[in-house]
Amino acid sequence: MRQRIMIFFAAIALLTTSDFAGSQTFNNKKKDDYQVGVYYFPNYHVDKRNEAYFGKGWTEWKLVKAAKPRFANHDQPKVPAWGYTDEADPRQMAKKIAAAASHGIDAFIFDWYYYDDGPFLERGLEEGFMKAKNNRLLKFALMWANHDWEDIHPYTQGQPHKILYPGTITPATWDKMTDMIIDRYFKHPSYWLIDGAPYFSIYELSKLQESFGSVEATAAALAAFRKKTIAAGFKDLNLNAVVWGNPILPEEKSVTDPADLVKKLGFNSFTSYVWIHHVPLNDQVVPYDTVKKAYLQYAEQAMSTFSIPYYPNASVGWDPSPRTNQNTPFNNSGYPYTNIIGGNTPGAFKQGLLDVKEMMDKHNQKIITINSWNEWTEGSYLEPDVVHKMKYLQAIKTVFGK
Repeated sequence: MRQRIMIFFAAIALLTTSDFAGSQTFNNKKKDDYQVGVYYFPNYHVDKRNEAYFGKGWTEWKLVKAAKPRFANHDQPKVPAWGYTDEADPRQMAKKIAAAASHGIDAFIFDWYYYDDGPFLERGLEEGFMKAKNNRLLKFALMWANHDWEDIHPYTQGQPHKILYPGTITPATWDKMTDMIIDRYFKHPSYWLIDGAPYFSIYELSKLQESFGSVEATAAALAAFRKKTIAAGFKDLNLNAVVWGNPILPEEKSVTDPADLVKKLGFNSFTSYVWIHHVPLNDQVVPYDTVKKAYLQYAEQAMSTFSIPYYPNASVGWDPSPRTNQNTPFNNSGYPYTNIIGGNTPGAFKQGLLDVKEMMDKHNQKIITINSWNEWTEGSYLEPDVVHKMKYLQAIKTVFGK
């Protein structure tokens, strides 16, 4: 009888895994294979801060649904093939995990928000991903999105920019936050380790320095975080900086000498969030290939300028028009009223991946970041829509999958 019971529970466990057919890709990758980290923007679940400001049940899906074409041949609105999912539901997150893992993606890099008064938009990770039954199939990591959070959902052209949550924090908050990161996230079995070191990325270097007041104080804070991580049993901490030249959000600031700064601060690696951080969009619709070529020039220069490894980036597209007031004129007057990328078809995206991969091979680099899994209101998403279905994901599988 006992043997039959054990066989029964083993079968149940097997069925749980097989519910997500084909999602064993991550486990088949070897140490020296390419690693694909995809940014995940978690504003597609109900959050108590959003509800207090926008009303009960609000999520950013409201802007996706309300989007309209803003000029001739403008491809809006976008309609998700899976419906307007709740990422805080572990069953719905499991579907996302399965699709990512079975298409060559190794990790979700969550845009992660933490302010002096605590976390924001954390339910997608904590209640969705961390409680999904198949989260062992995909890694996750954090990119601390330490920028000011503004009222841009939507934004009306010409209105003052209202900051809801400032991106700077106190040193005391930093100590509390990094303790929590190590205990709650780094120690999770699905956290993304690179050569035994947890990957932790920081979005805005200027805001980071503002939090501590000087380069020296900032370097000391990062060193203390590293020391705590090693004391917790890890080989090291892979501190990653997001570096750019062109600010996007209204309060963003670029630093004057990022190569020198990341060296002084003790970062291990750096990457990009999106191509347009490096490529200005000078026309209302700029061809995808034009942006790609300009980005690749930046990436080549970055690899020769910085003293730490650069993890190249690939972007699906760019169109933040859903974050604008849909009843106002659409022009290049500042985020989110910006020019867009056009021609970002699955075929163009696949060629972009191939071109980035060729550069990676040239520099013996195995890690790439992609923008993004679900930036629906910025026109850069891998999740299937009703037009392209799974074709963007299939492009990743073709180029980087095993």
